[in-house]
Amino acid sequence: MASWLFYALLSALFAGLVGVVGKIGVEEVDPITATAIRAAIMAILSILFAFAMGRTDLSKVDAGALGYIALAGLFGAASWMAYFKALSVGEASRVIPVDRTSVVFGVILAALVLGERLTLPKAVGSVLIVMGAILVSMF
Repeated sequence: MASWLFYALLSALFAGLVGVVGKIGVEEVDPITATAIRAAIMAILSILFAFAMGRTDLSKVDAGALGYIALAGLFGAASWMAYFKALSVGEASRVIPVDRTSVVFGVILAALVLGERLTLPKAVGSVLIVMGAILVSMF
């Protein structure tokens, strides 16, 4: 198995777990507070991993990359807040599939912003993802 596929599947597994345990968590906690707690835990773990792996040389991070990483952080925080709010008011089995339509936005934006090719299989797969999300979340 290609390493990218292994890590992508691992990410999908953990993302699925986030939805289920997150739903339990937001039953008792405000979604904004839950997002702050999640972000703090992620920051602490990320810093620990960086130190453990010896990847703490910030001099190699140029201003342009830092700007894009910060922007990704802003979008990520907005995504998490909306996700936890959706989980707090909706069923996890309906919220999670709709959230995963982010794949479609990613494919489209990768083509528009990064110049990646939008192939027929990617387009068909994106349509199937949306159709699957509709089937799972609406019925």
